Amino acid sequence: MIIMQKHNHFFLLMFGVSCLFLALAFRFFFIDHSFAFSPFLMMHTTTTSPLQNQNVTAESPLISFPSHTTNHSVSLAFPTHTPPVSGNIHFLSVHALKCDIFVGDWVQDLSGPMYTNESCHLIQDPQNCIRNGRPDLGYLYWRWKPKGCELPKFNPKEFLHIMRNKSWAFIGDSISRNHVQSLLCILSKVEEANEVYHDEEYRSKIWKFPSHNFTLSVIWSPLLLKADIFEDNNGVSSKEIDLYLDILDTKWTNQFNNFDYVIMAGGKWFLKTAIYHENGMITGCHYCPGRNLTELGFDYAYRKVLQMVFDFLTNTNNNTTVLFRTTTPDHFENEQWFNGGYCNRTVPFKEGQIDISNVDSIMRGIELEVFNKTAATSPGENLKLFDTTWLSLLRPDGHPGPYRFFHPSGNGKVQNDCLHWCLPGPIDSWNDLLMQML
Repeated sequence: MIIMQKHNHFFLLMFGVSCLFLALAFRFFFIDHSFAFSPFLMMHTTTTSPLQNQNVTAESPLISFPSHTTNHSVSLAFPTHTPPVSGNIHFLSVHALKCDIFVGDWVQDLSGPMYTNESCHLIQDPQNCIRNGRPDLGYLYWRWKPKGCELPKFNPKEFLHIMRNKSWAFIGDSISRNHVQSLLCILSKVEEANEVYHDEEYRSKIWKFPSHNFTLSVIWSPLLLKADIFEDNNGVSSKEIDLYLDILDTKWTNQFNNFDYVIMAGGKWFLKTAIYHENGMITGCHYCPGRNLTELGFDYAYRKVLQMVFDFLTNTNNNTTVLFRTTTPDHFENEQWFNGGYCNRTVPFKEGQIDISNVDSIMRGIELEVFNKTAATSPGENLKLFDTTWLSLLRPDGHPGPYRFFHPSGNGKVQNDCLHWCLPGPIDSWNDLLMQML
């Protein structure tokens, strides 16, 4: 009997310990599991960027061509008048305060890019930096690392599985075209796309992925509005742009209901000289010296167009998910693209080594202002912010520079490209972010 009682006590003791461990396991799974990375994102919880008020001289190695260099950094605080709103537009579940995938740093990644200029045949010549003779390759070995979480690399097989029987469109200017080519190159690791349409200028295109019944489009609409444009492929204008501030561009609005997903963006085209039309009349302009017109400024037009675009998106009956991409900074040093500016750095900036330019600060401020206003009044809409500005600002090394041309000479007279991205290059990381937002 004594032996049986001891066995009973031992059994009760072991049973109690087992229950304790079971309770701890239950608590760990249902509480700590919430700290896993969620596919949803959160609106920024601070009103300032991690780079704000930094004015540290950039210490980034340079490519030896061209030989003359000067550091160029604009010391400007980021906009403080555009705090984000709460809601379900852009969130990351419980772990949000610890991880915003758009805030982080570039870290070395020895695995390199997912494709090469030889494995992908869709890279346009001006972005094919390796083919064009760029001598350094270090810019290929970095990945974006958000603070507080890991960002998995883009999975082309999983992406195509999600996109089966769906359609996706990139709407905007040449940066949108740059991005879609990056995505096509990565997806080619699983399935080659078939180009089934292009416009006369080869700016708008449609590709099909037959085995997944997935359609991918790029729609050339650099101003998102009706516009009469008079310039060649090198950006040289023969006349001011006529921009109609009350008419959206039908090239994208007429097709919008055909898409399940859309990435759209404004951008640098609003900085070009333009004559503004409203209600059938000329109401002013941006940078039109010699014309007897009211100087309204690019910010006036940009705010109006974004408000019109977001009104259209929130009033449509379609269930399209829209990701609005924020402005992409350029990295011209010394001058601008048209008068000798260049970019010859070879590694990313670190936080605090570069400030956003005044123009980009204004544009991003308008984007956040209008986006947050829309999110506050229409919180249930399928509209998300694709905030690539800060991570792009830190990559002065990822542009073609003089290698937008095939083996450029070293006489310093070639036109540099410090806005678009080499392929492969930093823009490939945008797809990692894109995958998380799905």
